[in-house]
Amino acid sequence: MSARIPTLDIRRFDSDRDAFVAELGAAYREWGFAGISHHGIAQELIDNAYAAFRRFYALPDEVKQQYHIAGQGGARGYTPFGIETAKGSKHFDLKEFWHIGRELPADSKYHDVMPPNVWPDEVPEFREHGLALYHALDALGSRVLSALALHIGLPMDFFADKTNFGNSILRPIHYPPITADDIPNVRAGAHGDINFITLLVGASTAGLEVQSKKGEWVPFTSEGDTIVVNIGDMLERLTNHVYPSTIHRVVNPPGEAARQPRYSVPFFLHPNPDFLIDVLPSCITPDNPSRYPEPITAHGFLEQRLREIKLK
Repeated sequence: MSARIPTLDIRRFDSDRDAFVAELGAAYREWGFAGISHHGIAQELIDNAYAAFRRFYALPDEVKQQYHIAGQGGARGYTPFGIETAKGSKHFDLKEFWHIGRELPADSKYHDVMPPNVWPDEVPEFREHGLALYHALDALGSRVLSALALHIGLPMDFFADKTNFGNSILRPIHYPPITADDIPNVRAGAHGDINFITLLVGASTAGLEVQSKKGEWVPFTSEGDTIVVNIGDMLERLTNHVYPSTIHRVVNPPGEAARQPRYSVPFFLHPNPDFLIDVLPSCITPDNPSRYPEPITAHGFLEQRLREIKLK
């Protein structure tokens, strides 16, 4: 792993809290990215989920297409190859993906903006393993947010009631083998994420690159049990850029490595749809005046961004 982007042991949040919060906060202020190790999510849980996702992507295209739901902006189910396009990019990303969302209680007020999940009949274990990984990453993300809250002078539980019904998404991605040498597309064009934070399981295959403040591209390939966690645009806006949403991409590997498929599973942790993203007073200073005088709901922000990346 690149030594330049720190990896921190999250067990220190319990054993050495002040130092851990300071180091984590410094990493995010500088990079918008960090590795989180010793997170406690069992490797068997991750492996089971990956196996189920691979089984789905091995299905014929006409079968997968049955789970593409028109008019939903890819909110649930399958999004085919050749649709999502990074903001400002001329070329679509080289990927297909599936979206697993939160399972809402029957009386939830969010049913109108958070549709029910769909599940592939051909892979019966997809639901069980997908939801298990969803819930594990949701809990880990909440711990990371607790540390980030402390770093900017907020109560540790500040985000708890603002994300407990968040429109968070688990996105198993398949990047198919690249069979031509002269294509202009990359596996994922340079972009910032939309949400609060993203937790990436399976960044162990080379390809992820993070743009430094100087504009250079820094490879970030994790080792062992490390999960890569980065800041998204909603948290950047809420914190008035104290926590930056860093541009990143997934590049095509050179030579024969490009002929191999790549799989990754990011978890996009979102606030509750009606959460008002309004710059935190603690993040406004004479040197950093408010950049966003007009607040916006999380759902309004999401809709705006989905249109920009061709999912709406």
